[in-house]
Amino acid sequence: MTEAPLRGPRIGQGFDAHQLVAGRRLVLSGVEIPHSHGLEGHSDGDALLHAVADAILGALGDGDLGRHFPSSDETLRGMASREIVRQVVARMRACGLAIGNVDATIVAQQPRLAPHQPKMAAGLAEALDTDPGRVNLKVTSTDRLGAIGRGEGIAALAVVLLEAAAETEEGA
Repeated sequence: MTEAPLRGPRIGQGFDAHQLVAGRRLVLSGVEIPHSHGLEGHSDGDALLHAVADAILGALGDGDLGRHFPSSDETLRGMASREIVRQVVARMRACGLAIGNVDATIVAQQPRLAPHQPKMAAGLAEALDTDPGRVNLKVTSTDRLGAIGRGEGIAALAVVLLEAAAETEEGA
């Protein structure tokens, strides 16, 4: 990542997937979802926040989550993904950029996420410290195709547009 402020707009994309396992809470967008299984991971396994954070790092040209939050670092074990996003947003702001918009998709066969979608979208906007109108969250399934369709895991995809902070503040 460059030391100088970056010029916007800048686009990044992110992807994350985690296996569903017994004995863990299911957390997506910082929201606990009632389910018998949770997402395995070094942190809390929040695939949505990981995908969004990765997309922001991509837009910054600043590597990926594995570079900044390696699973080999035991001090990060169990870290809340909201803290990961907080740190990534701080890097973004240090570059003079702000969220233009985020479009994200969670892919899960189970549990059914549509009832939780508004709360997850609000949680994502809150984690990013941005206006909820700048966040779009979709949920879908794979219609029982593949590992996700068999209920073995959950994936998330995200695209972010970063703009110069002054432009974003004027347009808010």
